[in-house]
Amino acid sequence: MPISANQIELSKQTAVVTQAADILTARRIDGTQGDRLPDNCRPTDIDSALAIQAAISERWCDLMNDSIGGWKCGLPGPDKIVAAPIYTRTIDSIPPISLWPKNDKARVEPELAFFFGTDLPSRSTAYTPAEIDAAIVRTHLALELINSRYSEPKTCSFPEMLADGLVNQGLFIGPEVDAELARAASEFKISVTCSNGENSEHQGRHPNIHPRAPLYWLVEFLRAQGEGISAGQAVITGSFAGVIEVPLNTDINFNYAGLGNMHVNFKAKG
Repeated sequence: MPISANQIELSKQTAVVTQAADILTARRIDGTQGDRLPDNCRPTDIDSALAIQAAISERWCDLMNDSIGGWKCGLPGPDKIVAAPIYTRTIDSIPPISLWPKNDKARVEPELAFFFGTDLPSRSTAYTPAEIDAAIVRTHLALELINSRYSEPKTCSFPEMLADGLVNQGLFIGPEVDAELARAASEFKISVTCSNGENSEHQGRHPNIHPRAPLYWLVEFLRAQGEGISAGQAVITGSFAGVIEVPLNTDINFNYAGLGNMHVNFKAKG
């Protein structure tokens, strides 16, 4: 039977996704950065970006004997979907935390992490916020670990960044906090105290006001994709203060005013 035009096109699309995923997965494993993807495999829309992102997850989990341990998300905007997996091997709660630094600094984003105690699998009907709330078993202070696989991420389009996992390289989980206080915590002061004297203060504001709002969106997004949330996964929903650069090999305390303290120390991988 002759190969149809549709089969040929599908084969080409698969090869393009595989090429992009191989490049970005290798950089993620090695902690390297490089140029934008070649023109022939560079994503130009959300669908192609998500296809590459999924292929990276499959390849990473196969090569690293890993799984998806969580998600980062935010409310979508025009032509933007803010969702990316966080891999189990890159989630840690015991300092010192190893990461790929930039200019001898650890780059982190202060977050809240919501942990699920029950599965929310794909189904035909939408999940209500009450069902999603009931599946959350605890809330923790957290820091998203930031790193791009592109040497000049500012030159990249949003689909390119989405394909690469939206600059995520991992997640530090701090102490558990009061779930109801965290749920209502749209704004609070963040104080960063470093043992070497590099201290800073930030006025923390959640980008979507309500910390759980993006989480409700993510559950529905995954359900529509035929995926779901698994028990034990953590979801972060947006930085309260953008990217904060902190020194390596230094004891650091993050104080979320009214919520709690998080003690951490970072060291460079390799």
